[in-house]
Amino acid sequence: MNEMLLRAHVWLKVLGARLVKDEAGEGVISTAIAVLIMAALGAVMWVGFQQIWGNASTQTNKQITKIGG
Repeated sequence: MNEMLLRAHVWLKVLGARLVKDEAGEGVISTAIAVLIMAALGAVMWVGFQQIWGNASTQTNKQITKIGG
């Protein structure tokens, strides 16, 4: 009976160690995915900002021309 309990205990310890080793790179992969998503969002926001800025500049120049500048 004691041998069976010892084997079960050792098996659980080894299983736990294997699970920890299997997930060793998960944080790095998740971080890389998050960085790529943030970079894509930043690129989309930059393109949108450039379009808005260009449109605002065009409208401002039109209004200045109307006023007589």
